[in-house]
Amino acid sequence: MRAFGTDFAVPSGYLNTPSVGVPPAPVAEAVAESVERWRTGATRPTDFDEYVTRSRAAFARLLGVEPGRVASGASVSQLVANVAVALPAGTRVLAAEGDFTSVSFPFAANPGVTVTEVPLDVLPSRVEGHDVVAVSVVQSADGRIVDLPALRAAAEAAGAAVLLDATQAAGWLPLDVAWADWVLGAGYKWLGSPRGGAWLAVRPDAQERTRAVAANWYAGEDPWATVYGLPLRLAGDARAFDLSPVWLAQVGSAVALEYFAGLDLAQVQAHNVGLADMLLEKLGLPPRGTAIVSLDADPGRVASAGVVSSVRGGRVRVGFHLYNTADDVEQLLHAFE
Repeated sequence: MRAFGTDFAVPSGYLNTPSVGVPPAPVAEAVAESVERWRTGATRPTDFDEYVTRSRAAFARLLGVEPGRVASGASVSQLVANVAVALPAGTRVLAAEGDFTSVSFPFAANPGVTVTEVPLDVLPSRVEGHDVVAVSVVQSADGRIVDLPALRAAAEAAGAAVLLDATQAAGWLPLDVAWADWVLGAGYKWLGSPRGGAWLAVRPDAQERTRAVAANWYAGEDPWATVYGLPLRLAGDARAFDLSPVWLAQVGSAVALEYFAGLDLAQVQAHNVGLADMLLEKLGLPPRGTAIVSLDADPGRVASAGVVSSVRGGRVRVGFHLYNTADDVEQLLHAFE
């Protein structure tokens, strides 16, 4: 099908974007071409630097920050670890109950840190008395969206740092998050990229509070000049936290993130949320204003209706993206007949 100016080979009833996004056709083609070059011995390591640079710049554009503030990694937990391990003993971290554990586990794994979970809807009111707030912008399990303006105001009043995971938001929700100390996200869901690409935006004054836990040659000012020997010589900007790139993931991510960064995400949001709220209305439920919907439904009946979904917290989770249509809503409704 064709949607938002490009083609997708997405089957009807595919509502599993919160788990795995479907790539635009040019993304899959770019990866396939790279695989062919690899298969035929035409690949050179330096060929992939361009893709790392392009995906970094596109992620920065999605967040409204400079590319030099963005580190390139492979997963959310690996990037969060750069923040979590740098926290001094006695640090108090506030998290949302039931948030994705790649956000909370790295902090909990630091024996000197105390992590407190509270319900998402009261999280901004509980910031006082904490040093760091770590939360997903959009909750993976049910699509609830954190009150970012309230969180920002509370954090500034309390002098707390903020880490935001935008994995379930970037690609469909317009983001105004440059104020946060750290913002990160993986690309293989709403950003239509291969798994293995993730990025971390670091506010300049937060860089000294971030540690390169996987310091490596690619994190050097000139990666090809830091492949051998000491001393440690990392880049002066956020690239100091880079991970040696997953090549094929970066090839796809460069094309995918540039595509999403060029869209009017307000239009994408309206499309996605419109479909999600249409489903809820037809089920006699109130609108929720998010692209992810959690339903009390029989997973077997949902699958029998030809719908691809996930089960999270004992409930069926579906997500509507730019390649979904009202036909997907109707297909899911068959599971409730």
